[in-house]
Amino acid sequence: MAGSDGRLICPSAAVIEGGDGVRFSVTHDGATHSAFAIRYRDQVHAYLNRCAHRGVELDWVPGRFFDRDGRYLICATHGALYEPGSGRCAGGPCGGGLVKLAVIEKNSGIYLVAAGSSDEREQR
Repeated sequence: MAGSDGRLICPSAAVIEGGDGVRFSVTHDGATHSAFAIRYRDQVHAYLNRCAHRGVELDWVPGRFFDRDGRYLICATHGALYEPGSGRCAGGPCGGGLVKLAVIEKNSGIYLVAAGSSDEREQR
């Protein structure tokens, strides 16, 4: 249910610093896409789950987006690295940056701003 803060993605406690991300669906440019939220440096960030180089989903196991060191988001298919806070290319065959989604964290929840009503959270 969308409120004035946007659509609830998940409780804040579900997104742990450097841990697994939370996958959800979002309508973007008129189509439904997989997306994810992660916590990095105590801030929540969300992106379309689509590598800018190949257009494939990033996670090698559902919800696993960080590299071994927890420093970058990594494409499991070919190793492109992205900065967790901005989605910018940090190395490898990126072909651009990740598409960042507007989220806010408020009242122990993470909300997608300006989400369509047909969006639904994916199960991990």
